[in-house]
Amino acid sequence: MKALLFGEILWDIIDNKPYIGGAPFNLAAHLAKMGLKSTLISSVGKDALGREALKEVEKRSIDSTFIRIHPHLPTGIVEVSLDERGHPTYLIKENVAWDNIALDQDLADSSAKNKWKVFCFGTLAQRTKENRELLSQIISWVHPHQVFYDLNLRQNYYQKEWIEKSLCQSSIVKLNDREALIISELLFGQTLKQEKLAELICREYDLSIVCITHGKNGSSVYRNGKLEKVPGINGPVADTVGGGDSYSAGFLFSYLCGTSIYEAAEFGEIVGNFVVSQSGAVPKYPKWLEKEIENLKYKEKK
Repeated sequence: MKALLFGEILWDIIDNKPYIGGAPFNLAAHLAKMGLKSTLISSVGKDALGREALKEVEKRSIDSTFIRIHPHLPTGIVEVSLDERGHPTYLIKENVAWDNIALDQDLADSSAKNKWKVFCFGTLAQRTKENRELLSQIISWVHPHQVFYDLNLRQNYYQKEWIEKSLCQSSIVKLNDREALIISELLFGQTLKQEKLAELICREYDLSIVCITHGKNGSSVYRNGKLEKVPGINGPVADTVGGGDSYSAGFLFSYLCGTSIYEAAEFGEIVGNFVVSQSGAVPKYPKWLEKEIENLKYKEKK
């Protein structure tokens, strides 16, 4: 299976130490660990952090064909502060390489040769007009089985117009509790219950699936008029950086292997719970999780 992703590669600065990150990078890395060929469209600077980022891309087995080295803009960084429960807040630097993603290779030609199972993108990388225009071009070129949109709202880097267009271009959308409240007011002018919100999003923007995550309280998945609640898994929390991205990877991998959306959300909870119990957004998988992944691959082949 092949996955194509668009968006930011950056370094999270936590306690003055850099950690590779960015939601699209994290998602690409997890999907690669699960056995997909993950291709990331992004940009890094012509600097030390950019060189290190490319090493991390290679280390994580992410295809770097469409990662551009920007000649002038620096590699992106984010200052991350963690509260006593490990929950992060972000200060995202502007005018960085991933604000100006460009294609040095012919993606249109490549898309004719590749059968992408899923194309994934978020909101943050749409904060520049250039990226929004490129994203629309990419979506017109690729013909994946699924288009996955993770809202991933950060600071004030979103607008109603971008979100509505993104929803119209997607088949699956993922958001968390906080984002559900923001989207409810932004799109429909009122605070809606999550089932009603999911129903309206699917109806108004022609989406198939809505995933809403609730942190330690699990998640909800909506399809064909039915909202199913998936329980969370109580476990230790080291930090929650990358927790949502790992849930997305688990959900997508399981669903693309042919499971129901409920089973896919269950696997998303399993992966996400393990990741938040560790330090870092893409920790080494234990043997038991690798076995779960192999079992899903076997199901997909059947």
